[in-house]
Amino acid sequence: MFDIFIKTHFSGGHHLREYPGNCERPHGHNWKVKVTVRTQQLDQLGMGVDFKVLKQQVNAVVDALDHHDLNEHPAFQDRNPSSEHIAQFLFQQLHETLTTARYQLYSIEVRETDSSGVIYYGQ
Repeated sequence: MFDIFIKTHFSGGHHLREYPGNCERPHGHNWKVKVTVRTQQLDQLGMGVDFKVLKQQVNAVVDALDHHDLNEHPAFQDRNPSSEHIAQFLFQQLHETLTTARYQLYSIEVRETDSSGVIYYGQ
């Protein structure tokens, strides 16, 4: 079993509606994202998935969040852009393109800080 991952990041603003504290006010984070794909099979070159392919797919989704107010994004109109919801959104957006006969999207990790984050494994 192989877990293949890349790390990336994005900056953005948000606020948590109805949060009983400071996070209800607009603020920003430099979110760190780790995307992990799992496979049991390697291709003819000895790779589970090419890092270049993984980066291209992930960056296409993450770039749409970078330097935006996440509360204005269509995915977060009816739910708070919490780290949990961001991880779930990224998983949903990447699941189809990062799932093939040989490998599948395994998890999305989203960190607000180096010491605080969430890992989402899908349904």
